[in-house]
Parts: sequence; C-alpha cells; structure tokens
Amino acid sequence: MKAIVAVSKHNSPVEAASEIAKGLALATEPLALVVVFASSAYDPNTLATELGKQITVPFIGCTTAGEFASGIVLKNGIVALGLFSSLIRKVSIAAVENLSSGIELAQPLEVLAAPFGKPLSELDVRKHVGLVFVDGLSKAEEKLMEKLGDSTDIIFVGGSAGDDLKFQATYVFANGKAYTNAAVLALLEPAVPYKIVKTQSFRVLNQKLVATKVNEKEREVLEFNGLPAAKAYAQALGTTEEQLPNFFMQNPVGLIADTEPFVRSPQQVKSNSVIFYCNVLEGMELALLDSTDIVKDTHQALQQVEKELGSISAILNFHCILRTLQLMQTPGKLEEYAQLFKAYPSIGFSTYGEQYLGHINQTSTMLVFA
Repeated sequence: MKAIVAVSKHNSPVEAASEIAKGLALATEPLALVVVFASSAYDPNTLATELGKQITVPFIGCTTAGEFASGIVLKNGIVALGLFSSLIRKVSIAAVENLSSGIELAQPLEVLAAPFGKPLSELDVRKHVGLVFVDGLSKAEEKLMEKLGDSTDIIFVGGSAGDDLKFQATYVFANGKAYTNAAVLALLEPAVPYKIVKTQSFRVLNQKLVATKVNEKEREVLEFNGLPAAKAYAQALGTTEEQLPNFFMQNPVGLIADTEPFVRSPQQVKSNSVIFYCNVLEGMELALLDSTDIVKDTHQALQQVEKELGSISAILNFHCILRTLQLMQTPGKLEEYAQLFKAYPSIGFSTYGEQYLGHINQTSTMLVFA
C-alpha cells in the first residue's frame, strides 16, 4: 500500500478535521502529501485552519459538489487521500490569488520550483505532474490553464471547486488556509509510473454547430450557424427551444481533437443565447454529442489503465457534477459508479469543471498511480 484514505461525516469542522487526522495517522509509512475534498457545508476557513493544525505534511484541496472515497458516495462530508513518501518523492505547493485581477504566475511558479532546485522549464516533463484546483465560480480556468501551458510543458490536472450547487462561493485549500477567487497548485515528482485518464461517455453525432457570435467573457454563445443559439441548438436536436434545457446533460457539444471530444457543457438558456460552463470561442466548430453508459465506460477505462500500469496504488478522480446528476437520474447508478473504485485507495469529488489540457466538462479525469 502506498496511500491511505480517511473519511469524515461529522458536522463540526473541528471534529471532522480531527477525524481525518486520526484516519491519516494510521498510515504505515510517512506521508508526502494529503489531498482533501470537503463539502461547502463546512465553514471553509475553520476547516482549513483545523486541518493545518492537525496535518503535519503539505495538503491541498477544495470544496465540492459531492465526494467519493473508495467505493463510498458522500454528501456533506470530507474525504482525504494521504500519499506515502514511497509514492511521491518530492512535492511543492503554491497559491495563485486574486484571479479576477489578472493571473500572475511568475511568483507561484518560483515557489513551486524552489524545492526542486531548478525552474519548471528545466524539469523532466515525464517525471513530474501537477495538480490544480480553481475557484469554480471564477470563470478564470481557461486563462489559468492557458498561462500554465505557456509557462511549462508539465501537465497539470485537477478540478474546479464546487459549493453543492448553491453557486455562491467556492474555496480552494493549501496548508492551513482557504482561498476564494484563487487557485492552488501542487507540483509532484512521483516515485512510480502514473497516467492521466480522461473518460467521457459520449458518441459523436453528425450535426455540427459553429459558434458564429460569442460573448466570451460570459461564456455565452449568441449565435450558432448564423441563427440564435438556442434556436439552432434545438433544431439540431429536433426539439423546441422551450424543451432544450432538458437535453443539456444527455446532449452537450464537443470540440473534436483527433476524433476525441472535449466536452463543452451548456448551463442554461438566456433569452435566445446559450450559457456554457466553459468557453466556446467564436468560429469554433462543435459536434453534437449523445450520452452513453458512464458506469460501463469508466469500468473499461479503469481496466485499461490497470493493465497498462500493472497495478494501481492510488487514484484522484475529478468527476463533473453533470455526470453525477446524470447518474442520479437512475436509482442506484451513482452508487454503482462509486463501487468501481472500491478496490483502490481513491478519492474524488463532483466538480464545476475539470482541468486537463485546458478547462473541460462532463468527464471523469483521473490521476492514477501505479
């Protein structure tokens, strides 16, 4: 075993942090890093402070729209994954604050690089991987990921923090502090092979929607194919504009790259426009998608990555809230999904979007360690 899972359902942030710390204390060797996903039902500042007092190693995490832990589905709880020093050789953590004022990465990336003794640009991208958690209401994910990609070829993977669908305030955590309007980054040097797995359960349909007029700042598509966006989207599905929102989870759209869809999930119809959970750029051609079996597809993905790695010692799962809501439409289906991870030390959370080669939606994007 190279990782340990701790879970708390205690209502008090003080007691919950204590229960998490006690669970992590059962680790059979020193921990290098703790990742924490917590419900927004807890006061974030109290929780972060208490975790900082009781967890003596670096920790990073965020608030959620639901939590998972090795086969368990939680609501209003905390899950933590302690990664052993035999799994992670070296780790550093940095915060990127004040996202709304512009994203400045020079100082955070210096902080990340310091323990490694050289700038990120000189590190072996095959031997290092990053974690990134972002305020899920900041609408800054695209710019952050773009700037990260401009600064380093090291892949960063993670999720957008949630607040249990209240859409009021989301928080990210690092080393005893809770941040909003911010992101937190971790740079890891794993001691074992690892893979990033992006699963989405969709087939690509023939219908195409070209974004011909866009309000990029608000993630709002005004026109598809030269028509009002809601009208064109509804026509592509063979439905009415009034019924269109009922199809959003089943039939989002995707940017196709090398035959693989990078999902752009619609959030709501606003007048004749369509608001999305991530940016759609003007001129972008999107394919209409149709949902397939999330449980079956994820099971196949886990089988494949276990075959490639030989074994799995830990999984971090960034699981879109839209997939969670879709699974919940069938009684028992969400629990069936969670059971896929029962055999592995693993935690995950329902996100407001996933980070991997940009900002995406409606995936389970996972960091899997051999």
